Amino acid sequence: MKGAKGLIAQPAHYLLRFDDLCPAVSRERWRRCRALIEEFQIRPILAVVADNQDAELQVSPPDPEFWSRIREMESAGAAIGLHGYRHLCVSRGRSLVPLSRVSEFAGVAAEIQREWIREGLHILRSRGLDPKIWVAPRHGFDQNTLHALRAEGMLFVSDGFTRRPFLRDELVWIPQQLWAPVKKVSGLWTICVHANTASDTEIAGLRSFLCHHAKQFTSLERALEDFPPGNLSIAEKISAKCALWQIRASRAKGDLWNHSRRCARI
Repeated sequence: MKGAKGLIAQPAHYLLRFDDLCPAVSRERWRRCRALIEEFQIRPILAVVADNQDAELQVSPPDPEFWSRIREMESAGAAIGLHGYRHLCVSRGRSLVPLSRVSEFAGVAAEIQREWIREGLHILRSRGLDPKIWVAPRHGFDQNTLHALRAEGMLFVSDGFTRRPFLRDELVWIPQQLWAPVKKVSGLWTICVHANTASDTEIAGLRSFLCHHAKQFTSLERALEDFPPGNLSIAEKISAKCALWQIRASRAKGDLWNHSRRCARI
């Protein structure tokens, strides 16, 4: 897959990540997502909120079969992600990936962050799951988060805007750069889908993409084999920063457009 040093595997490979999973996830939307996973035999990252207290994620009545289904999906090859602790994003600390003004973890005291991560892992493990990768709500985490993850034995982070896994602060970062399927030429690309809000159009678009590119979808385990993590070159660091700036600019433009539309209605 990866050839000579410095080259990135072709064709592109994709990871599929589903965020905001908890017993109260939108039952119908999550059912449609699961149907795609089963139809195309995808081995996604399932980002599970350990002890959801976020009212915005309480979309459906708690599903009594939620945990057993997640265990079945893990047995079929999915990787379990620890998606924060309670998903209560009220801190305004600056994140290492500054895409949101608020965060659950960034800016919170180190000892509290470690307590939350330890308890979150305990909850998922008590449900019979084996969480392997950190998925921060709203991309919000800081150096104290990374220290807590290392201390609790979590070695993988799902974030960053490179085209391959890389090493940073003694952790392996698996990049997450897309929120909808986009055809790429080379590299590893993680597509993030929010199970509570994925529209019929978005799910249909994902299915269409899978129909054409299902063989290019990989798993966390396989991605690490095909893209051995290493230190980033200066050029890769610059490229990642440019990608981050582009995403922030795009989001700012979208916020301005939505604000203008709201004002026009007044």
